Amino acid sequence: MGAEAGTPTRTVLVTGDAAAVPAVAAATALHAARRGLRTLLLAADDPHRQVDDLLGTRLGEGPAPVEDGLWATRIDEQAAFRQAAVALEGRLRTGFDLLGVDPLEPDELTALRGALPLSGGAASAWDLVVAAAPPPAELTAALALPEQLDRYLSRLLPEQRQAARALRPLLAAFAGVPMPADWMYGARAWAAGELAAARRVVESPGTSVRLAVEAGSCAPNALRRAAAGLALFGHRLDAVAVHRALPAAALDSADPWLAGQAKREQERLERIALGVPLLRADQSAEDLPALAAQLYGDTAGPAATQAWPWSAEDRLAEDGVLIWRLAAPGAERADLELVRRGDELVVGLGPYRRILPLPAALRRCTVAGAALRDGELTLRFAPDPDLWPRGR
Repeated sequence: MGAEAGTPTRTVLVTGDAAAVPAVAAATALHAARRGLRTLLLAADDPHRQVDDLLGTRLGEGPAPVEDGLWATRIDEQAAFRQAAVALEGRLRTGFDLLGVDPLEPDELTALRGALPLSGGAASAWDLVVAAAPPPAELTAALALPEQLDRYLSRLLPEQRQAARALRPLLAAFAGVPMPADWMYGARAWAAGELAAARRVVESPGTSVRLAVEAGSCAPNALRRAAAGLALFGHRLDAVAVHRALPAAALDSADPWLAGQAKREQERLERIALGVPLLRADQSAEDLPALAAQLYGDTAGPAATQAWPWSAEDRLAEDGVLIWRLAAPGAERADLELVRRGDELVVGLGPYRRILPLPAALRRCTVAGAALRDGELTLRFAPDPDLWPRGR
């Protein structure tokens, strides 16, 4: 049963504890395939080939059939990075020749850790793509990379300048203004197209993140910070999957030590509280079908959630301010950093940092205050009398 024409592929990025991610990703993919979805499992961050061991096969670079409806492949981030860099180098070869620079050899190129290759090229062949992704901090950085590179590209080579290329002879003759050569604009157009393809996957409503945690060692505060970082960049968290929890019966065990461990584990899991389903599998799940059954039962699993809600509210009549609300589940006040820079707002949440363009109305305002409570960042903006339209 494949996806209907025009239906976007669902993508689930499984991140979290290194010991839990491969098993939860593989079980998720197996569960979907057995429910009739054409499913691709990506071992995107699996240096020790744990996914291979779980599936009982050695994965290569191309999709290999595992069972009916399920294919799996391994992403070699080094090879993918070298391929992209070589393609870009081909676009820039003219510039290298002009500058007298020797291009790097493919063997000299090393990928950044966690640089997850993102492309929608073959996505239409699958109903669901499940990726065993890098840890949360690295995944957040990888997902933010297309937006950041697109921003840098726009600053270095704005598209508006391309219209001035026809004036290059006139500018050179009368004003001596240097203009970038055609090869630079060609490289910019190619890079912009590649970034747009990656951003379509990242920002698709069908792309979500699932946190996989080991019950005995999960750190609720760290998970909450990870969720805050994902929300800062607009990524959707659909569930937390708990792996290798103690059986429910352990709470009533006659062994006080075991009962105490079970109680502490339960309290730790309850502290996660991220507003998404908490899926559990206990230590009796010894293989992938048992793990999938405990996590998802007879359901299809968590649905793709809506993007974290960011909204503006006009309270000029009541309070004389405009309100901009940014979702920040799991964020802590001590980790918050806010800097207004022209028409942009720099928001930092612990190790995560994003530059947000302000909505048009807020650009004519000054920041009047901020509050962080109940997983929501509320910013108050007061109209600047010198910029605000008269009579509004």
